[in-house]
Amino acid sequence: MEENKTSVKKIKVVISDLHLGKGRLVEGGGANFFEEFFYDQKLIEFIHFYSSGIYKEYHVELIINGDFLNFLQVDYKGYFLSVVTESIAMSVLKSIVEGHVKVFSALKEFASDSKNQITYVVGNHDQAMLWPGCREYLNKSLNTSIKFKNIVYFFDGVHIEHGHMHEAANRLDPKRFFLKKNLPEPILNLPFGSHFFIELVLKIKQKHPYVDKIRPFSKMLRWGLVNETYMIVSSIFSLIVYFIKNILSKDPRKSFPVRSILKTVWESAIFPDLSESAKKILNDDRVHTVIFGHSHVYQYRQWSADKEYFNTGTWTEITSLDIVSLGKITKLTYVLIEYPEDGGRPRGRLKEWRGYHRIEEDVAIA
Repeated sequence: MEENKTSVKKIKVVISDLHLGKGRLVEGGGANFFEEFFYDQKLIEFIHFYSSGIYKEYHVELIINGDFLNFLQVDYKGYFLSVVTESIAMSVLKSIVEGHVKVFSALKEFASDSKNQITYVVGNHDQAMLWPGCREYLNKSLNTSIKFKNIVYFFDGVHIEHGHMHEAANRLDPKRFFLKKNLPEPILNLPFGSHFFIELVLKIKQKHPYVDKIRPFSKMLRWGLVNETYMIVSSIFSLIVYFIKNILSKDPRKSFPVRSILKTVWESAIFPDLSESAKKILNDDRVHTVIFGHSHVYQYRQWSADKEYFNTGTWTEITSLDIVSLGKITKLTYVLIEYPEDGGRPRGRLKEWRGYHRIEEDVAIA
């Protein structure tokens, strides 16, 4: 007799934008100023919570919705590369796994229960997870078979994607993930935004680590012109030079049409609001819930009782210049998708993980 589907208790948990790098410490014990993720223990507790206690008998799917691994901000032999072969990507992946050993051990334990599943939707900072070798290595590390999704994960009326495909700067070419023509070996076909981040933003971050962690960006520019005038002016000059070089570039590994660059500049928003893109997807009668990440801003919008949009936010630190939320903010936000016992459609809830109670813990210093 076939099992009644409503008798199976199940939930899905969606996280994104954790940006795991190669760890808080570099070889020799110094601080790694490019590491953005400082909540290993809280993430381990999060994974444990949703696979034990009241959820022990549940079918639990952990959906990693992009930018879980921060390939763009991890060096390869001391260099940050925008030309990424499969072997380079695998070397970077191994350094991330080694930098967060306990997190990956917790994921391995989670996956060891046959009722649990890990699904990985690729984002723009972890585009390297398109390489078969990287997928195989992560599967072996966790002793499981991860369900990888290149762009979109759709089930039961729920549309999940990272969100980078809805802005010009970070949009991938879905028909050409890799560049092969006239090259000794294939490389990732990185979008303009990734080249821009590696080749320009990272150089600024070496002196000003906070530069891409401030919201809203327009207020940071105004604040910077008064308080960090040299930094802002020199950065704008570097930006202009960078765009001119790219317009004139003949390098086939990172050649972008002038029209594409101008469109990126026109459309560019470092922390875009993706709600309008979500609304367009929700026009499809088959979709009742859209979940994005990417913007680093948690969000919930409802257009009708059956049309909802969630943004999972980020588990990294941001600084707000808005008067209502002035200062450093870290909210470990995620979306919990629950299936009603009456067989109704799944419902999402935007939640914040607080972690288990502890008397003291290390201060995260970025």
